[in-house]
Amino acid sequence: MGSEPLQVIFLWHMHQPDYRDAKAQHAMMPWVRLHGIKDYLDMVTILDDFPKVRQNFNLVPSLLDQLQGYVDGSLSDQALELTLKKADLLTVEDRVSLLGSFFHAHWDNMVKPYPRYWELLKMRGFHPSAQAMLEVQRYFSQQDFLDLQVWYNLVWFDPVFRTQYPFLLGLIRRGRNFTEDDKQALILLQQQILSKIIPAYRSRHEAGRIELSTTPYYHPILPLLYDSNLASISQPHDPLPSLRFSHPEDVATQINRAMERHEQYFGHRPVGMWPSEGSVCQEIIPYFYHAGIQWIATDEGILANSIGREPQRNQFDVVNDPASWYRSHRIEEGNGGVDVIFRDHLLSDLIGFVYSRWNENQAADDFIQRLLEIKKAMGNQVGERAVAIILDGENAWEHYPGDGAPFLRELYGRLNDSSELEAVTIADYLSRRREPAPQIKRIYPGSWINRNFRIWIGHQEDNLAWDYLGQARRTLVLFEQQHKEKIKADTSLKEKINNAWEHIYIAEGSDWCWWYGDDHSSENDADFDELFRQHLISVYLFLDEAVPENLSRPIIQIDKKLHPKTEIISFINPKIDGDISSYYEWRAAALYDVAQLGGAMHRSEYLVKEIFYGFSLEKFFLRIDIERKFLIDNDYLIDISIVKGPQKKVVCQICYMPETQRLTITYNRFADTERLRLDESCLDGEICFAVDTILELGISFAFLELVAGNDLNFAVTIKQHGEEVQTIPSGGYLHLTVPGPDFEEHMWYV
Repeated sequence: MGSEPLQVIFLWHMHQPDYRDAKAQHAMMPWVRLHGIKDYLDMVTILDDFPKVRQNFNLVPSLLDQLQGYVDGSLSDQALELTLKKADLLTVEDRVSLLGSFFHAHWDNMVKPYPRYWELLKMRGFHPSAQAMLEVQRYFSQQDFLDLQVWYNLVWFDPVFRTQYPFLLGLIRRGRNFTEDDKQALILLQQQILSKIIPAYRSRHEAGRIELSTTPYYHPILPLLYDSNLASISQPHDPLPSLRFSHPEDVATQINRAMERHEQYFGHRPVGMWPSEGSVCQEIIPYFYHAGIQWIATDEGILANSIGREPQRNQFDVVNDPASWYRSHRIEEGNGGVDVIFRDHLLSDLIGFVYSRWNENQAADDFIQRLLEIKKAMGNQVGERAVAIILDGENAWEHYPGDGAPFLRELYGRLNDSSELEAVTIADYLSRRREPAPQIKRIYPGSWINRNFRIWIGHQEDNLAWDYLGQARRTLVLFEQQHKEKIKADTSLKEKINNAWEHIYIAEGSDWCWWYGDDHSSENDADFDELFRQHLISVYLFLDEAVPENLSRPIIQIDKKLHPKTEIISFINPKIDGDISSYYEWRAAALYDVAQLGGAMHRSEYLVKEIFYGFSLEKFFLRIDIERKFLIDNDYLIDISIVKGPQKKVVCQICYMPETQRLTITYNRFADTERLRLDESCLDGEICFAVDTILELGISFAFLELVAGNDLNFAVTIKQHGEEVQTIPSGGYLHLTVPGPDFEEHMWYV
C-alpha cells in the first residue's frame, strides 16, 4: 500500500421535515424533539473520545429552527402535550391516542428490553384496530397511562445519557409507578439536552474537530426551483406540471438565507453545502459560488452520468480504477465554480441499511477492510484521493443495538488507531490537494436517489402540488406588483407580504412531494397533504384573496399505484408450500418493504414488514411473510384485492375455519355474487395457496381474465375481528403488467 494514509470523509446529514403548522407554534409530529434527545448531541460528542477522527456534519436550517423552538418554548407537539397532561385528566380520546402513538419506537431495541414498557405493549395488543384500542383503554388504569407517558419519552433518550444523568437510570431501574413529578423532571431534562445541541456543534467546529455545512433553507430540490422542466432530462417519458415552475431567484433566496442562518447559529458562514437530496444541475452552480460555497456533494451515480462511464466493481466490491473515482471534481460555470465530492453509494448504504443486523465488531472490521482494499487498489495514487461516505445522521441508529454507539465506537476506534486511514473534513481534504481537480464539463441533473427527480415530480400528485405552488406564488407576485406603493406605506401589509413569502418558501421544501406520488406512502400522508395545502392557503389569507376551492381537497389519491423497493427482473415459479424451499425461489420477485416505503415515520409495529410478488408466463404469485401459527392464534383474516380496470375486482379471503381446523380461501370473481371456497389442501389448479412459515399464493392469469399487456393492481388487508389492522400499501395499489413470452428478453435488454 502507499505510504500516505487514505483519506476518509464522513458527512452526516441531519434533517427532519418542517413539521410546524401554518402558525409555526405546533409541530405535527414529535420527531425533531425525540431525535434531539437520541441522536444529534451524542453523534458529535462521541468524537471527544477519538481525537484523530474528524467529521463533517450538515445541519439543515429549518431543523435548527425547530430545535431552537423547543429550547425557548415557542414550539410544542401533540405527543408532548399528551405527555404533560396529568393522567387523571386524560379523556377517552387522549387515552386512545396514547395507545395508538406512544409505542412508535423500535420494538426490539427500544421497547422489549424494558419489562414494564413491554408489558404495557402486550396489554394494548401488538396490532390492535382502532376499535380494539377504544375497548382496551378501559382496562388501562391511571397508573398504566402515567407509566406509558414516561416510558415513551424515556426510551428516546440516548443510552449515553444514562451514565451522565443518574435520574434516567433510576427511572429505568424502578420501571413502574412513576409520578407526575417524575414526568415533569423528564421533560425538563429533555429541554436541557436540546439546549446543548447547537452549542456542542459550534464549540467542536471552533476547536477544529468537525466541519459544519448547510443545506438550502427549507430543504428544496434546487434544480426544480430553477426550472421544473430540467426533470425531463432524466425523466424523458414522465409528464410534468402543466404550469412550468421556473424561479431562479428562489434558488438564491433559499441558499443565501441558509448561509445567514448558519452564521447566526454558529458564528461563521459555511464553505460547504449538501444540496437537498444531493440534487444538482449545471444551472445552479453560479448560485453556490456567489454565496461563498466552495464545495458541494452528491452521489457517485451523478458522476457516472456526467462523464458517461459507470463504476465497475470487482469481486471485493472495489471500484475498478478507484484513483479516478475517489477524488473531487471541479465544475465551472460563468466566472466561477465549485468542487464536488461524490459519495460511495455502497459504503454509505452499508451503514444506513445493512450493518444494523451485524455484530458491531464484524461490521467495523468489514468496513475497514473494504477501505483498505480500496487503498490497495489505488497503488501510489492515494495522496490526492478520498472516499466519501454520506448518509442521514439520525434515522439509522434506532435499528442498531445501543442506538449505534457500539458500532460507531468500534469503527471510530479502528480509524483513530490506523496508520493506513485518516478520517478528515472536506476542507482538510481540499486544502491538501496538490494537483488540479479534473473538470466536469456539465454536471448531470439528478439527485442521490436513482439519479433523477422522480420522487418529487412526474406523478400526478407531485405535478398537482407544483401547479398549486406555482399558482400561489404567481398570485403573490401579481399582488405585489399591483399594490407596490401601498405596501411601501403600510407596515402591516408589508409584514403580511413577508409572511406570505415565508409560506411559499416552506412549501418549496422537498418533504411534501416525498409523500406525494407513487414512491412512498404512510399513515401520515393525509397530515403532510393538509400541512402543505395549509401553507398555500396561508398565502391567500395574508393577501385577503379568495382561497382557491381546490386547496380544500386532498391532493393524495386513494387509488394511486405504488412502486416496490425492487422490481420484477425475471419469471419465477415458486413451489406453493408455505415455506421458502430455496433461496432462489423469490429472488427475482418484486419486494415491497413496508417499513422503508410504506410506513409512517418510526412506526415499527407492522404485522407484515415485507411482501414479494412476481409471475410466470401463466400465473401471478404473492408471498406474505406471516407465520401460520401467528395467523391462527390471533384470529387474523387476510383480504387480497386484485383489481382489473375501474370496477372489476377479485377478492380472495384467507382465514382459519375452526370446524375443519384448516385455513381456507374464499373468493368471488368480478361480477360473480357467489363466494367460492377452496381448502388449503388443494394446491393445484387456477388458484392455490399454502401457509406455514410464510403465506404463498398463486393465481392464473386466465382465472383473472388477464392477457399480456394488461394491468394488474392489488392490495393486501389484514383484519382482526372485523377491524382493519394493516393495509399494504397503506394507500393505493401495487402494480404489475401481465408479461408476454418476451418479458425476460426485454428485461435483459433494458
